[in-house]
Amino acid sequence: MSPAVLPSHKAAVLYGQKDLRIEHRTAFPPQRGHAQVQLIATGLCGSDLHYYQHGRNGDFALRAPLVLGHESAGVVTALGPGVKNLKVGQRVAIEAGINCATCNYCKTGRYNLCKDLRFASSAKTFPHLDGTLQDRMSHPAHLLHPLPDNCTFDHGALAEPLSVIIHSSRRASLAPGQSVLVFGAGTIGLLACLYAKAHGASHVVAVDINPARLDFALANSFCDAVHCLAPAERPKGSEEQLRRASETAASVLEAFKHQQGFDLVYECTGAEPCIQMAIHVAALGGTVMLIGMGTRSTTLPLSAAATREVDVLGSFRYANTYPQALAMLAEGKLEGVEKLVTHRFGLDETRRAFEMMGKGVDEQGQMVIKVVIGTGEQ
Repeated sequence: MSPAVLPSHKAAVLYGQKDLRIEHRTAFPPQRGHAQVQLIATGLCGSDLHYYQHGRNGDFALRAPLVLGHESAGVVTALGPGVKNLKVGQRVAIEAGINCATCNYCKTGRYNLCKDLRFASSAKTFPHLDGTLQDRMSHPAHLLHPLPDNCTFDHGALAEPLSVIIHSSRRASLAPGQSVLVFGAGTIGLLACLYAKAHGASHVVAVDINPARLDFALANSFCDAVHCLAPAERPKGSEEQLRRASETAASVLEAFKHQQGFDLVYECTGAEPCIQMAIHVAALGGTVMLIGMGTRSTTLPLSAAATREVDVLGSFRYANTYPQALAMLAEGKLEGVEKLVTHRFGLDETRRAFEMMGKGVDEQGQMVIKVVIGTGEQ
């Protein structure tokens, strides 16, 4: 008897800088404790774009072909041995990080800091763990979160970047009545605005260099006010950088008529000038939450942070956030969140999607915020 022929599926595989190939791969049955998922929607994020454009994301460079994508939702198509919490046909959102479950970080609920964590689509660990830009994939069943009935697959994909905001907001102790400033009006920044409003922030404002994104945020009530920074040449020398950051921060506070500063500042750009300004626009005793991953080494006005008792906190991915993210999306607490998805492409068009993301506008000149790769099924 001839051996059974295993089915194949398509995957968008990155071999190097802008070397993206659509390949057919064998769809192996899921192993014990895993389930196979048909991917319906995958959102592209900034880290995916960095890998596509440069073959690396910060310190993490490709060492082997890698499937990108980690903001995803789909349908369970097969169960591995021992899986009891799912059923075939169930709609799920995929949590992309696989932790060891045995270290102290995992045991105390901070599994995002697990030293052995492998994150789908990240080149940090080797062998790399393939991401979700493929037709089907197998993944640990306990990291597949059932979608509520009134959540779309887009919602399931957005649960991943929303989880970033939930985790950072928990660390920053976001509370009702606080004033909030957000640097960056991309997907993460806009979700920070929506999340702060949903949690009773008294005043939410956004700052960016892209007027179209700020117009979008204001027109769709993601925030209460916006301010557009003029792009400027990088000052020479750290002292000049810090002086300009202080002056620009003062002009931002003046523009918002909020000279006392903001209780919580989300820094979602990773750009050094914004990180520097964040300390100055925070109120006395306020908090700066660093979310954006950009500049690897930054000169900070630490004396200003210390004398004004501004807490500067870092945040890395998320832990134990998916249930809250999906509940908020299902209950409609983030009004207008679906508008973040501005463009859709099929898997075969992934290269075109990345090229458009890099430009920031489509062929008609329309702004790009969140691109979703998938079937379009909801």
